[in-house]
Amino acid sequence: MTLFHFGNCFSLAYFPYFITYKCSGLSEYNAFWRCVQAGATYLFVQLCKMLFLATFFPTWEGGAGVYDFVGEFMKATVDLADLLGLHLVMSRNAGKGEYKIMVAAMGWATAELIMSRCIPLWVGARGIEFDWKYIQMSFDSNISLVHYIAMAAVVWMFTRYDLPKSFRLPVTILLGLCVYKGFLME
Repeated sequence: MTLFHFGNCFSLAYFPYFITYKCSGLSEYNAFWRCVQAGATYLFVQLCKMLFLATFFPTWEGGAGVYDFVGEFMKATVDLADLLGLHLVMSRNAGKGEYKIMVAAMGWATAELIMSRCIPLWVGARGIEFDWKYIQMSFDSNISLVHYIAMAAVVWMFTRYDLPKSFRLPVTILLGLCVYKGFLME
């Protein structure tokens, strides 16, 4: 029964990525290697973020129950590196805008899925007893895929030269919401 639960969680987490890759036309462009390169860029950006956070933002040892608003806001600001990484991936790919967005988002989201959810699903969903948190983790991976596709689209729109000035502020606000999503959810 635990293998069945693991299979359900695994398919719920990973098959939407496969279906998105196949149905979005990326497989027709032979974009698999480009997605792998985007995933490698994700790994490099995450390593740089970890080194930056460990160097410049030591742990805060304030009183119990006290929230360090400024410190947490500055830590969330480091997520601007994700936007730069997505822009780097999209600028290195030639082709239509839709192709750039999907390659960057699929590579980025798949690398995030493998690095953050593969081991917990493998270890936890095969456990003795059933737990809903693994199904929730699988649904969260689907939400993360949509989030990264939207974030890549907003980064692509922000870098366009022909974007009307009236759209510049809403796109900037959306970029800010993408960066500070984790901070605002707390």
